[in-house]
Amino acid sequence: MEDYSEAGAIADAIADAEHIVVVQADNPDTDSLASSLALEHILEELGKKVTLYCGVDLPTYLEYLDGSDRVIKEFPKSFDASIIVDTSSDTLLEQLEKTGAKAWLASKPSIVIDHHSTKPSISFSAIMCCHPAVATTEIIYGLAKQLGWALNKQAKEFLAIGILSDSLGLMSEATTAKSIHTVAELVEGGIKLAEIDSARRATMRREPELIRYKGLLLQRVEFHSNNRIATVTIPWEEIEKFSPLYNPSMLVIDDMRLGKGTDIAICFKVYRDKKVTAKIRSNYGRSISDKIAEHFGGGGHPYASGFKVQTGQSFDEIKAEAINVASSLLDELEEHGA
Repeated sequence: MEDYSEAGAIADAIADAEHIVVVQADNPDTDSLASSLALEHILEELGKKVTLYCGVDLPTYLEYLDGSDRVIKEFPKSFDASIIVDTSSDTLLEQLEKTGAKAWLASKPSIVIDHHSTKPSISFSAIMCCHPAVATTEIIYGLAKQLGWALNKQAKEFLAIGILSDSLGLMSEATTAKSIHTVAELVEGGIKLAEIDSARRATMRREPELIRYKGLLLQRVEFHSNNRIATVTIPWEEIEKFSPLYNPSMLVIDDMRLGKGTDIAICFKVYRDKKVTAKIRSNYGRSISDKIAEHFGGGGHPYASGFKVQTGQSFDEIKAEAINVASSLLDELEEHGA
């Protein structure tokens, strides 16, 4: 198991704090919530008061994780330290900036634990535990072993859930032997994968209106660059209507990658204030999602990433630029025989 050089500083910061806020980014997913909930159990075992924070509403599909209702949107005014999980990008803490709470966060010891390959941009955090891994929960498990943190059954389950989610059931290219060993050790520790998977599958059932909406989105999918790139655009009216039920992008992005000859799927969202976000997924052997996102100041994994543009640039220009960047990167891969 990897030794983390930041472990000592993390232990010291936690030891000196009585009240710790665990912060998710403005794009919460299973790994970020599972990381938060696992840390809640770990830190409470250490005698700490823990507050779970996220600046936006959690997607309803995450409600199956016991404790999701403890995540609050109002940042606490009194705390001693924070742990930011599953992101090291300053742009994904926009809600903290809007409310002025970011200054509070920056005024106290802050720890970042993240597994993304993007260069960290959270400047106020002195302790950056950012390492390549299939999930942030994998890093938290490694820290727990190194620091001797006690893991109760609930913490072990959350760690396994996060790893299995981000690794697509241990089948993604980012999955390593360490990922598999970690899950094996958690199973040896008493968790039952069948129970976890049963709870996960229950969340896959959708409201009937979402099924119909998915059909409409699929009809709007466009193909570019000899079908290598599939895109779909989701306007504000649909974001507002359907996001409380489920992330519209996630309804179709995997289906979009099933087209013959398709390598990349990009789902654009266009907001009322002209902000544009994009979620990107690559098929196996086309590990360029992170490079597309980084072109626009975003980041993520080689096979799953995203970006946000708030410069006022027109959506049509952003879309065309994204398609051109993706096409050029695919051309480079093909030139090198990938």
